[in-house]
Amino acid sequence: MGKPTAAQPPPAKGSPYVNSKPETQVQAKKTHDDFTSDGVEDNDVFLLPVSDYQVMLLVTAIGAIVRLFRIYQPTSVVFDEVHFGGFATKYIKGKFFMDVHPPLAKMLIALAGWLAGFNGDFDFKEIGKDYLEPGVPYVSMRLFPAICGILLVPITFLTLKAVGCRTATAALGASLIVFENGLLTQARLILLDSPLVVATAFTALAFTSFTNQHEQGPSKAFDISWWFWLVMTGLGLGITVSIKWVGLFTIAWVGSLTLVQLWVLLGDTKTVTMRLFAKHFMARAFCLIIIPITFYMAMFAIHFVCLSNPGDGDGFMSSEFQATLNSKGMQDVPADVAFGSRVSIRHVNTQGGYLHSHPLMYPAGSQQQQITLYPHKDENNIWLMENQTQPLDVNGVEINGTHVWDNVQNITENYIRNGDVIRLYHQPTHRRLHSHDVRPPVSEQEWQNEVSAYGYEGFPGDANDLFRVEIVKKQSAAGEARERLRTLQTKFRLVHIMTGCVLFSHKVKLPEWASEQQEVTCAKGGTIPNSLWYIESNYHPALPSDAEKVNYVNPGFLGKFWELQKVMWKTNAGLVESHAWDSRPESWPILRRGINFWGKNHRQIYLIGNPIIWWSSTLAVVTYVLVKGIAVLRWQRSYNDYSSITFKRFDYEVGTWVLGWAFHYFPFFLMGRQLFLHHYFPALFFAVLSLCQIYDFVTARFPIPGVRENPIVNKVGVVALLAVSAIVFALYSPLSYGNAWTKSECQRVKLFDTWDWDCNTFLENYDAYSAINSNPIPSSQATPISSQNGAPAAANEKDSSNGVISGAPKFEPQGQKVLGREEKVEYRDQDGNLLNEEQVKALEGKVEFKTRYETRTRLIDADGNEVLMSPDDELAGAGVAPPHPDVEGANKETKKAPVDEAEAPKEASSSKDGEKEAERLAPKPASEGNEATV
Repeated sequence: MGKPTAAQPPPAKGSPYVNSKPETQVQAKKTHDDFTSDGVEDNDVFLLPVSDYQVMLLVTAIGAIVRLFRIYQPTSVVFDEVHFGGFATKYIKGKFFMDVHPPLAKMLIALAGWLAGFNGDFDFKEIGKDYLEPGVPYVSMRLFPAICGILLVPITFLTLKAVGCRTATAALGASLIVFENGLLTQARLILLDSPLVVATAFTALAFTSFTNQHEQGPSKAFDISWWFWLVMTGLGLGITVSIKWVGLFTIAWVGSLTLVQLWVLLGDTKTVTMRLFAKHFMARAFCLIIIPITFYMAMFAIHFVCLSNPGDGDGFMSSEFQATLNSKGMQDVPADVAFGSRVSIRHVNTQGGYLHSHPLMYPAGSQQQQITLYPHKDENNIWLMENQTQPLDVNGVEINGTHVWDNVQNITENYIRNGDVIRLYHQPTHRRLHSHDVRPPVSEQEWQNEVSAYGYEGFPGDANDLFRVEIVKKQSAAGEARERLRTLQTKFRLVHIMTGCVLFSHKVKLPEWASEQQEVTCAKGGTIPNSLWYIESNYHPALPSDAEKVNYVNPGFLGKFWELQKVMWKTNAGLVESHAWDSRPESWPILRRGINFWGKNHRQIYLIGNPIIWWSSTLAVVTYVLVKGIAVLRWQRSYNDYSSITFKRFDYEVGTWVLGWAFHYFPFFLMGRQLFLHHYFPALFFAVLSLCQIYDFVTARFPIPGVRENPIVNKVGVVALLAVSAIVFALYSPLSYGNAWTKSECQRVKLFDTWDWDCNTFLENYDAYSAINSNPIPSSQATPISSQNGAPAAANEKDSSNGVISGAPKFEPQGQKVLGREEKVEYRDQDGNLLNEEQVKALEGKVEFKTRYETRTRLIDADGNEVLMSPDDELAGAGVAPPHPDVEGANKETKKAPVDEAEAPKEASSSKDGEKEAERLAPKPASEGNEATV
């Protein structure tokens, strides 16, 4: 493989580079006899002219203005702020959660909120939830992604300077980042993609600067600048992969180019001895492997320190992991399990929890008592282990009763061994674990049988209560745990004697009638992982106080770290359900579809890129691929294109960015999980670099007559591209900022049907927005009704931007002029009696508050006098329909009458479809950010 070589373009006035030789002389220049690349200059970004830094600061200042403009807007939760704001809450509270992304950016967002005084009491539960009334410092939390978005601007400028681009070209690249609507939208919200892109960009800058030092040959190897940029590259890789696993693509990009460098070094037999080659190799291995791994693991160490308390996500982790959390650890328990032991039995594979029963019946099937998996410790998890026969007295007669095993003389004779047949007695409800040839309530396959609790106090049981203990030796600890049941150490299956099925559970939740707990069945041929159980707690009255005790083995940091990586990978791969706003990779480069982030008060935030920047950068990538393909064909036909140093540099430098684009784009085609437009942003960054680099070669490096010698061509082209990009940016900016917009302006720039933001959201003109701002919006009353006696209800959070109760239905009377709107909150008890302020204050914190909305209309004549109406006339004139169930929830007491679909009017059908369509197009958080809960 040939060495990458370079030629520097002729300088513009004021340029630090001096190379005015004609192209023929550059081609004739003698090739270096070491690994130095031809024509490479020292493009140290710390040694640029002052004028370059001034240009960079100017563009950065513009970027700061664009990123920070109205960053307080909107004043409610937007898109995945639901997740990443919620994670900040859990960091501050110290509650463990499980997320598919590494922790660095989430911890920094939490730190920003904590420094601003956030105490973690706001839950970020749903899109549109108001920030202002609870006093959430959301602006401070949004500032961290915004600062990352601002830093992306100078990093882009310096990266292009590091590859020798003219200052105007570097300013072009930085400005394209400024005016990219998609990057702007991501940088203004509590999201991870802005930190991810800036970390990727920093890594690209560091590696580009290191490559520039490397290509200058042996004279630069191992000096301070060489080491600095190599270490910074490793640090950048660690930061990137600690934000999202997309950083693995960046590692692949840097790794592949590093292999090229090592290959070139290996070919330099004159100046690179094997000892020196080993030094090069070890330096890169330490900086590009050890440093990123160390940094990545350090972030998880901090993550574990911060999340020391149990939380909603600990159910995804093993029992050993959970035992390391505060209050989750348990005292040492007896190791030996015998007939008469009171035990809690835990499922191995799903971490769904404990074998559990409660005094509720299945609504169908046998209608016997429910058996579930419950994720928390509870007295309903306790089972008494009985033999299939009762013990005998001195006369050989069976002794009846469930507690007769408490007084056995020799407990060792009653240890439960492999192959023993047992019964499990549920002490709280006096029923035994039971199975029969009845289909389960959810998994109705023929190979699944229902598991229930059956019997009553004093009932001796029947044959369907019998299970055989089958110890799985490969999964159990060595020694006695493979011969008889031992607490924590033995993994076993319970085989039903009468049917041959095995006690089984999987990640299937039962409906609300079982509190959505996990289903337990008896499966014929059930898989080993889902039919494995172990005993966690154990108590027997006959065991002496000095009996052998066991406890969970502390996995230590490495054990917890590795387990969490596996759970993250498994959860990430499981995000395969469709999402209203997901998209596939083939649609990203052409900007086919965006994401609806937020909609409220006739405004909308919709993630869409700047079409000029997206399409031109995609065109740049395609152009390079075509040029490369033609060049290879011409090379095969013995054309001499690669004798030009400038063309070699074009091939290597632009190819470096296109390779980065490919590494950050094509792997998504292999993923079956949910994907969104924002996954393309790292690839977009490399595409923008490709565009700028190609532009620089065309206007400043290739020997095109009248172009290379005339720097004004480069500058005029830059101004033209920026002007078009800025105009298009301004046209689509209302979707990024959530600003007021009109229907006509929206429809004018909506070029494709797949750009599916709703122009009907916006008002007809800007005067209408002024009218809304001058008058509080809804004419709605909140009439709270409580589910508890005497309980008043409080209104939902108010949207301080317009005085509207968040979530209240908006009434728009047809054919009438709305002169004004007002909002009023009333507190009533369950009988409809109006409560005064003192009564409400006395009940606060003692009862549950619920909110209902009611819209009333007052008619006023031309003189401003109210026209009295009867209730019937009022409803008829207003045309007010009852609130849709989506607003306040369907009334559970309403019985649904059977509907004859054949007689259903078409209008009703289309209306229903319209409601479903509106629900589908509503903003929803991405599942990829979902906090993993049980």
